Amino acid sequence: MPERSAADDSQPGAKAAAGRFRGLITDWGGVLTNPIRDTVNAWLRAEGILQDSYFAVMRLWMRQAYAIGQAAGPIHLLERGECSDEDFERLLAASLVRIDGQPVSAAGLLTRMFAATVLDPTMPDLIRAVRRAGLRTALLSNSWGSVGFGYPRQMLSELFDAVVISAEVGMRKPEQRIFTLTVELLGLRPDECVFIDDVQANVEAAESVGLVGVHHEAASSTAARLAELLNIPLPGFAPNQEASQVSHD
Repeated sequence: MPERSAADDSQPGAKAAAGRFRGLITDWGGVLTNPIRDTVNAWLRAEGILQDSYFAVMRLWMRQAYAIGQAAGPIHLLERGECSDEDFERLLAASLVRIDGQPVSAAGLLTRMFAATVLDPTMPDLIRAVRRAGLRTALLSNSWGSVGFGYPRQMLSELFDAVVISAEVGMRKPEQRIFTLTVELLGLRPDECVFIDDVQANVEAAESVGLVGVHHEAASSTAARLAELLNIPLPGFAPNQEASQVSHD
């Protein structure tokens, strides 16, 4: 079930942010953490797995996960909670090739795959600044199994008014209804919310529902864009008044 934070209905001392936006929704992996590609590459090096074998299968599975009309593949099923961790690990391990020719161990593969995940040092402070300004916040994440991202639940309850994890609700980005659910949990309209994701297809899907999308590439550029859109103080970034007025018109 999606989660509502204990801090949902009160943020002492917070004032509602000026302008049209009242909510911020963000992805987890690759936005609040280091880039997923860096994490995966660290795992491939550690286990001596040929990168070509990994990216060949990922290209196919990602195409199945995002292309219209494609049959549901392993990533689609895993993120929706319709494929067990163990089944996904067996499928992926069987597709990988190690440099030494030995088989890749399937057991615990997802845990090892994301072991190099680290929290971005600046993004949580950005979320806190947004909350202090009076905006409601939500996490909307496509999960990779029950252990993949290792969500720090206590931190999530501090940062977010609502937490939506794909496998827990049986839907995934870029499905429109998962954006609608998240906005409803915040008690807002889509056009009152900004959405951050490192996957362009997810940003476009959010925009099709009415949210304003921000494609995350680095904390600095995301913070600068949010300062423009929200017209509120953010760590190290003063809002550009002229840009904010244009964005809100």
